[in-house]
Amino acid sequence: MKIVLPGGTGQVGTLLRRALTAAGHEVVVLSRRPAGDGEIPWDGRTLGPWAGAIDGSDVVVNLAGRSVGCRYTPDNLRAMMESRVDSTRVVGRAIAAAARPPRVWLQMSTATVYAHRFDAPHDEATGVIGGAEPGVPSYWGYSVDIATAWEAEQEAADTPHTRKAALRAAMVMSPDRGGVFDVLSRLTRLGLGGPVAGGRQYVSWIHDHDFVRAVGFLVDRDDLSGPVNLCAPAPLPHRDFMRALRGAWGVPVGLPATRWMAEIGAFALRTDTELLLKSRRVVPGRLLDAGFAFDRPEWSPAAADLVRRARGR
Repeated sequence: MKIVLPGGTGQVGTLLRRALTAAGHEVVVLSRRPAGDGEIPWDGRTLGPWAGAIDGSDVVVNLAGRSVGCRYTPDNLRAMMESRVDSTRVVGRAIAAAARPPRVWLQMSTATVYAHRFDAPHDEATGVIGGAEPGVPSYWGYSVDIATAWEAEQEAADTPHTRKAALRAAMVMSPDRGGVFDVLSRLTRLGLGGPVAGGRQYVSWIHDHDFVRAVGFLVDRDDLSGPVNLCAPAPLPHRDFMRALRGAWGVPVGLPATRWMAEIGAFALRTDTELLLKSRRVVPGRLLDAGFAFDRPEWSPAAADLVRRARGR
C-alpha cells in the first residue's frame, strides 16, 4: 500500500514509518522540514504540490500538530489548536479534491478528550468528554477544546469515498530517545520515579508494537469509523505505573513528589503538569469489541520489554 503520513517526523510518526516500511509499504511523509528520501514539504495550512501524494494513495494517517511537550502558555495552546485544526482541514481538502482518494483517513486525536476521572473508565460509548470537571485548573479545558475541534474538523470534511476514524491515543510507549518512556526512564534511574501528588491519577498508555498493530487493524477493518480509543486495556494508577517501571529498571526506590515539586520539575523540563496530574482512565472498548488482541495488555511485562529494548539501543 501507499501510505501518507502528514506530520510523520515526530516520535509516533517515526515508529509508524519504520514499521510500515519494514512491512513493505510505500510511505510518504509530509513535513515542514523534509530531510530525506520519502519526505515532501508542506506547511500544514495550504494546498500545494504535496497534495499529489495523497491522490492515488491508499491510506492517510495525519499526525500533524505542535508537540504537547511544552509549557501550556496561551501562545503555545493557541499554536497547538491552530496546527491541529489547520492541518486536518487542509488534509480533508486534499482528499476531497483527489481524483483517486484514499480509502481510509486515520486522524490523530488524544485520550485527553475525556474527563479527569478516578471512579470509572472511559470507553467510546460511555466515556465523559472533559472540560467541565470541578477542582481542576481551568486551562485543562482548553486541551479538551483542542481535541474536540481536531475531531470536528475531520468529521466535517466532505470525503464521501474515504472512511474516517479519529485515533484517541494514550501515551505511546517506545524505547526511542526523547519519547515519554525515555523521559520517565531517565527520571526513574535518577531515583525520581516515585508517585506524583499521591499517585491516585490513572495513566493510560499503549505499547508501541500494539499501537502499530492497532493502526493496521483499523486500516483493514472496513466497519470501523469515528472515534477509536488507542490504549492498552489496563490503565493503572500512577503510583503502580511507576512502581512497575522502577521494577523493570531494577531501581528499588523512587522519591515521591508533591504537586508543587511537580510544578518545578515540569518547569525545568519545559513541559506541563497536566501530563502528570490529569487522571486518564481510558479503555479500548471498540478495539476489543472488534476482536483486536493486544500483545502487551498489562504494564509490567510491557515495561520489561521496553527496558530490554532500551538497554540494547
